[in-house]
Amino acid sequence: MARPQAPDYADRRQAMLDSAAALYARHGYLGASISDLAAASGVSKSLLYHYFGSKEDILFELMIDHVEALQRMTNEVLAAPSDNPADRLAQLTRGFLRAYVGASDRHKVLVNDLDYLPAERRRQVVRVERELMDIVGDVLAAIGPHYGETRAERRASTMLYFGMINWTHTWYDVEGPLSVEALADRAIAIFLGRPAPTNAGQVSTKF
Repeated sequence: MARPQAPDYADRRQAMLDSAAALYARHGYLGASISDLAAASGVSKSLLYHYFGSKEDILFELMIDHVEALQRMTNEVLAAPSDNPADRLAQLTRGFLRAYVGASDRHKVLVNDLDYLPAERRRQVVRVERELMDIVGDVLAAIGPHYGETRAERRASTMLYFGMINWTHTWYDVEGPLSVEALADRAIAIFLGRPAPTNAGQVSTKF
């Protein structure tokens, strides 16, 4: 007989995902067992299995939730009225970096452990990632032809852009002297070829 859902089912499930994200980020997917995941969440293995079918299910949910949150952010940026593609790139950059900092464990898991998903689930995650890259590529194309006159050139520029911001989790200290907004301003200035902000503690909105 199936176990009935508790009133706080969704909250407990999210808390388990948060604990799993921290564990996978610290030890890697292969370095964390179901027993480890249950212990990190403060529950029994049988209760963990009530919420998730397997380690793989947890890994997939962490990744698809993360990229879909990024997708929602980009859609919100694109839906906002703007006739300046450079401003759109700035808003996207701030959105990406805020998301990376706010969900740093999930982002680490996405970057480091994607290959551990089976092919079909990996394709679902990669499909969303490619949509994000296409959005940024279209914005770059709207800024100017110097980001690439061919699809291959624009894709190269897009990959360079994501290469610049996707690995900030390996070195950026959220408690350090540089705020995430100031970090985003610096990344925007570098990629757009504009002077970098002179005051790291201030958020610049003029480029």
